[in-house]
Amino acid sequence: MSENLPTPRLNRRQTLGLLASLPGAALAQSADFAARPTRVLIGTPAGGTQDVLTRAVAQAVRGSLGPWVIENKSGAAGRIAVETVKNAEPDGHTLLLGTAGLMTMFPNAYPRLSYDPLKDFAPLVNAASFELAMVVHASVPANTLAEFVAWARTQGQQGDALSFASYGAGTPSHFLGEMLNRAAGLRMVHVPYKGSTPARQDVMGGTVPVYFDTVGGALSMQASGRIKVLATSGPRRSPSLPAVPHFAELGYPEVIATAWFAYYAPVRTPPPVLDLLRRELLRAVNSRELRQQLLLNGMYPVGDGPEALLQTMRDDTARWGRIMKSVGFVATD
Repeated sequence: MSENLPTPRLNRRQTLGLLASLPGAALAQSADFAARPTRVLIGTPAGGTQDVLTRAVAQAVRGSLGPWVIENKSGAAGRIAVETVKNAEPDGHTLLLGTAGLMTMFPNAYPRLSYDPLKDFAPLVNAASFELAMVVHASVPANTLAEFVAWARTQGQQGDALSFASYGAGTPSHFLGEMLNRAAGLRMVHVPYKGSTPARQDVMGGTVPVYFDTVGGALSMQASGRIKVLATSGPRRSPSLPAVPHFAELGYPEVIATAWFAYYAPVRTPPPVLDLLRRELLRAVNSRELRQQLLLNGMYPVGDGPEALLQTMRDDTARWGRIMKSVGFVATD
């Protein structure tokens, strides 16, 4: 009689539980992971450095993880993208490209943040790090940082409010400008943008005179002839802009800012799925082709796994917290 009993049907949650008990090698075959597309959410508009990275990674993992569908959700300074992934089905097919801003700065900036980067997400791979660059419109009468500081002080004495753009409030772009304000005794007014693309358009158009962008972003604008790059924010000169000095060598050793891009899954994603994602993402980031592509776009390949990424998150949360406290910054939106 038993052979005539109906085969029990498993719901999605039961299926995920069963898959979690399978070896990682069997998971890809049993779940046919690569047959389904994976959504990768980015918290900025299309066209920025995060898009460059994710499209390169998507191409590298297409054979093993299937197609990636990149979704740009820039609302609420990128927090909508984070919350979307936090609440997604934990099956490995919805991922987040997290940034230093979203995952280590916002916890200090927002008193009632709706997510906890350390509790709500499973870290996958720290893919790339980058420095920032100080960019000014071609009309600014300064070709060096010293000339800019002298000019900016004169503007302040005349009562003219000099503004600087960032690609978002509470991001490394924002706080690099604040650090220069403090170090050089300037009073530039912060103008936050919703991502790097509109900020680049406005600095190239002369709407805003100063912008702190990624080095890759500065490279993309440099050929236009409409901007000048005065300094970079790393501890040494950027190999992507070797002729441009860094702030420390120009007399501002405290003006240092580096950041990173890393991939995350929802926290309840089954371990075998996480193992598959981590293995293939690490393989992609460590490939020679992808590393060369990142370097050409002003990024450094990192390739850290989850343990090293978690430590970076803890260290950076503490570091940015000290900086925000020193300037009294609290996000209001």
